[in-house]
This record gives sequence, structure tokens and C-alpha cells, in this order.
Amino acid sequence: MANTVRVCGRLGVRAGAIVAAGLLLLSAVVGVTADSPRVADAAAGARPVQIQMKNFAFDPPAIAIKAGQTLTWTNDDVVPHTATADGKTWDSGQMAPGRSYTVTVTKPGTYEYTCSNHPFMHAKVIVTN
Repeated sequence: MANTVRVCGRLGVRAGAIVAAGLLLLSAVVGVTADSPRVADAAAGARPVQIQMKNFAFDPPAIAIKAGQTLTWTNDDVVPHTATADGKTWDSGQMAPGRSYTVTVTKPGTYEYTCSNHPFMHAKVIVTN
């Protein structure tokens, strides 16, 4: 890691700007946006898919999983949060900082959820067969 930092430091600001522009162009070409759902590893026995609550936001804001996969929300913020699905498909209840909540989603569909304490925090899970 130290070598990477040293090498990047030698490249300078101009090279860094060129790399950043290239990554931005690449993301535009492949259609990746901030709202694009991340696709979770659907391998048998896969670890739970992690969702962070941090800086008053869910990360990732959208994720695609297979039916039967497990999601785990972890509150990495400084205040309590909830992960409450529209229609109450799941509800973590109050999660103090450092706490986690896990649910397994078995039915395909799109599930939108919010933090009931902070309704501006919203995200979605897309579950496929």
C-alpha cells in the first residue's frame, strides 16, 4: 500500500486528473451511475450482503440480490437508525450505533426501504430468482 501511495505521489496532479477523467468516461460508457444497483454474489453459502448506514445514508443505495440471500445492515453512524421496508416486509427497529440487523429475502421483487427516524434516507433492494 505504501508503494502505491508513493507512486501516485510521483505522478502529480495532472496525471491524477487524467486518470479520474478516464474512469469517469469508462463509467459513462458502461452505464454505471450512483443509482445503479450493485449485484451481490449469489454463490451458495455466500456471506450476507452488507449494507452500511453512515453519514445519514444507506450504502449502497440500491442493490440486486438473488432470492434467498441474506442482507445485513450495520449502523456505522453516530445516531440510531432503522431499516424499515415499505409495507413493513422487514423492520429492524431502533439500531444504536454499532448494531446490526439481518434479514433473508425469499420473494422476488423490488423492496424500497427507509430509516423511520430520517425519512430522507431511502434505498432499495431488487430481488430476482
